[in-house]
Amino acid sequence: MNALLKKTALFSLVCFFLSSCVAKKEFDSLMGERNTLENDKIKLEEQLQVAKEKTDRLEVQVEDLKGKNNALQSDFDLINKELKDVQGDYKRIKQLYDNLLTNSGQLNSDLAQQQQRLLAIEDDLEVEKKRNEELAQDLAKREAKVAELERLIAEKDRAVQDLKKRVTDALLNFQENDLSVEVKNGKVYVSLAEKLLFNSGSTKVDAKGQSALKQLANALKGNMDINIMVEGHTDNVPISKTSQYMNDNWDLSVMRATSIVRILLESGVSNDVITASGRGEFSPVAENTTAENKALNRRTEIILTPKLDKLFQLLETY
Repeated sequence: MNALLKKTALFSLVCFFLSSCVAKKEFDSLMGERNTLENDKIKLEEQLQVAKEKTDRLEVQVEDLKGKNNALQSDFDLINKELKDVQGDYKRIKQLYDNLLTNSGQLNSDLAQQQQRLLAIEDDLEVEKKRNEELAQDLAKREAKVAELERLIAEKDRAVQDLKKRVTDALLNFQENDLSVEVKNGKVYVSLAEKLLFNSGSTKVDAKGQSALKQLANALKGNMDINIMVEGHTDNVPISKTSQYMNDNWDLSVMRATSIVRILLESGVSNDVITASGRGEFSPVAENTTAENKALNRRTEIILTPKLDKLFQLLETY
């Protein structure tokens, strides 16, 4: 019995050891598989993380592409609308073109007429151009004549002023109430009072008057560029005594002028430039209502006029 128990125990022990060896191998095998699975799990988790990150990036790209797609869709819609508008414009232009072709005959005729009109206008323009050139030349000539005219007028004015100064200087020793020298209308007027030249009703120049006339003649003789008019004047009182040669104030004024002319001629003034005339009582400088006014009207005026032959010749060319 004991031997059987021993055998049994031994057998059980052997079986236990045998079973323990088998379990350990299986355990080791399971542990190996477990480790392998854990490693695979780690790798898969890493791969999952990479895949998730890639998915996130792709989602961002998808959103960006969606935005671009929306923008492209808007651009497409806009371009499509513009295309339709262009197509509409094209249809209208084509219609206009077709109408133009239809009306080309009339347009060509109108164009030919317009060209004829243009040629006529160009001819008229050429004529006007030539006319303007002629007018410009004429204007230039006229401007030159105006400038020459202004020069001659200025020269005449200077001559008048110089003449007035020469006459004034020659008569400085006479009183102002006996004579006056002034410029009127481009002429020098030397007005000599009756009391300086004549006795009442006389035509003979007295000594004082002769002295004045000789001094005036010295200032004028040799000057052939002036005309000298000696003009007698009276008041309205009729002459007190008539004769065969003197019937009224007309005769008195003319004869006094003639007497003065003779003295000027004898003193060297050329007879080519001097004239005697009388105005009688009909050109007074004051009303014949007072003795003072009548004295003013009894005068002789020697009117000195520069010769304006050049000026008149220039004016005749206008």
